[in-house]
Amino acid sequence: MKVLILTQYFPPETGAPQNRLHSLAGYIADLGAEVSILTAMPNYPQMEIKEGYKGKWFKKEADGKLTIYRSWIFVAKGKGVLLRLCNYFSFVFTSLIIGLIKIKRHDIIICESPPLFLGLSALVLKWIMRSKLVFNVSDLWPESAEKLGIVTNKALLGVSYKLEEILYKNSSLVSGQTQGIIANIMQRFPGVNTVWLPNGIDFNQYDVSANGDTFRTNYGVTAEDFVLMYAGIVGHAQGLDVILEAAEILKTNQEIKFFIVGDG
Repeated sequence: MKVLILTQYFPPETGAPQNRLHSLAGYIADLGAEVSILTAMPNYPQMEIKEGYKGKWFKKEADGKLTIYRSWIFVAKGKGVLLRLCNYFSFVFTSLIIGLIKIKRHDIIICESPPLFLGLSALVLKWIMRSKLVFNVSDLWPESAEKLGIVTNKALLGVSYKLEEILYKNSSLVSGQTQGIIANIMQRFPGVNTVWLPNGIDFNQYDVSANGDTFRTNYGVTAEDFVLMYAGIVGHAQGLDVILEAAEILKTNQEIKFFIVGDG
């Protein structure tokens, strides 16, 4: 069996989808499948193409059992919606071109969303390769963007919601990172085949039996201190200002320590 994972985000970038998809690809390969990755030149979260990839339109790499195909992507440090859409659609275009001219037929295509628009590339590749499409939803888009006020243009939202419906209904399977995501999709599209695909821990990479003494020593935390930690993406959607507000209220309680671990 040949499996193609289509994602805008992949190591050496850091982040939840990067780590999750890299592990997933490795596990699928260990089961005997031939796994390829179609992704962008690494740039996230700094929004700057990493050394070794700058100025390249296409690059093919090997990572253990994985074959990685990378295509050019537009990146800019600005935060405007237009710049972000240019970032998304540039990879939609280049991933489709590379997929058509560099990659042979695969039995299954796993497409990571967001960005939702990458589903356009996945749909075309699915039809041309005669593959089955698994659409993995790690964040409900455009719903989350609308609720957060990131996207307010009614026309863009309308097109995005319609694309979302088309992608779900043309997928053999829609997987979701949380039970809430799956419940939302099942409520709005009861005929769509869905499955909960939760995040996990690779026990080969982490010693889950270790205690926190080393961490506390390294960061000046005593055994009596109460530690509150957030680990993950640092971005608009995470609402991390609530941690700063809580820390301000509790700043006289020296035994309470807050840690924010992440990037974005």
